[in-house]
Amino acid sequence: MFNYLRQRFTSRIRERGRRRARLVSKDGRCNIEFGNVEQSRFVFLIDIWTTILDLRWRYKMTIFISAFLGSWFLFGLLWYVVAYIHKDLPEFNPSINHTPCVENINGLTSAFLFSLETQVTIGYGFRCVTEQCATAIFLLIFQSILGVIINSFMCGAILAKISRSKNRAKTITFSKNAVISKRGGKLCLLIRVANLRKSLLIGSHIYGKLLKTTITPEGETIILDQVNIEFVVDAGNENLFFISPLTIYHVIDKNSPFFHMAAETILQQDFELVVFLDGTVEATSATCQVRTSYIPEEVLWGYRFAPIVSKTKEGKYRVDFQNFSKTVAVETPHCAFCLYNEKEAKAKEKKGYDNPGFVLSEVSETSDTKM
Repeated sequence: MFNYLRQRFTSRIRERGRRRARLVSKDGRCNIEFGNVEQSRFVFLIDIWTTILDLRWRYKMTIFISAFLGSWFLFGLLWYVVAYIHKDLPEFNPSINHTPCVENINGLTSAFLFSLETQVTIGYGFRCVTEQCATAIFLLIFQSILGVIINSFMCGAILAKISRSKNRAKTITFSKNAVISKRGGKLCLLIRVANLRKSLLIGSHIYGKLLKTTITPEGETIILDQVNIEFVVDAGNENLFFISPLTIYHVIDKNSPFFHMAAETILQQDFELVVFLDGTVEATSATCQVRTSYIPEEVLWGYRFAPIVSKTKEGKYRVDFQNFSKTVAVETPHCAFCLYNEKEAKAKEKKGYDNPGFVLSEVSETSDTKM
């Protein structure tokens, strides 16, 4: 009993460790990090727009708030300095005939409020710039221009973040598992994909990459070696009519990397199948990419997907997503090599073959009979 529990515990630990070692998660995020990058992080500031767009929302909102508060406070200090130099503050006891650069600035707080009013163009009218100081007029113009730039950049970044096609990709879902079974007399690897919106993806294209570790004849070990995997549907793999869930499949032929795998050995393989779906969003004309991955434990040999599309009495087509990832066991050859050998054997049975070593000899009949 103790040995059994120890084996189960060890197998669970190995399985969990193996499940973590994947490049692409189920929701499409890439599990990779860069180390010892020689280039300085200053290069990311050169492309500041992309850097801002790639930031997470909490960092983006922090920069958004800091940009406005920082500019308001900085120009508030400048307005306070202008009032201090011109001796407009109450501690200088200005005369009745004194004309300040900015009306009603009595301290740092009022200078900050005037900076806010200037940059966001509120204009309460209680504080205003006079024609007494050219410095104040120049500072007003400079803050107004800079405020427009900050507003345009930050609001544009927020709008671009919201409207990114990456959010549209979240409404495209793949089946939890991939299955291997016969389809059209061929052994195929099948994956189901669905569009949760009624709007289409224009020009959709589906393809895959098989990631594995290979050793070249020269002895070089290549980690994450990529092998192309062609996926098709009955109408082709391009310009899909993606209004209802589709079952895409990869034919396991002699050119497929799955050809030498079998039902008994697939769990012992070390690979990761990454599936991509590229398309153009119909509403925004922006391109998007959806991706997911499957490891050997998520490839079920000898199963097919349960039907999910039906027709109602009212003449409508109904998609039951409860059965989207549901699989049904079916009779399937345990390897592709056996299926092709079986087909070749059946084909030979239907044909006749001449034996080149066979010689037909004629026997002459005689009328003489010996008793």
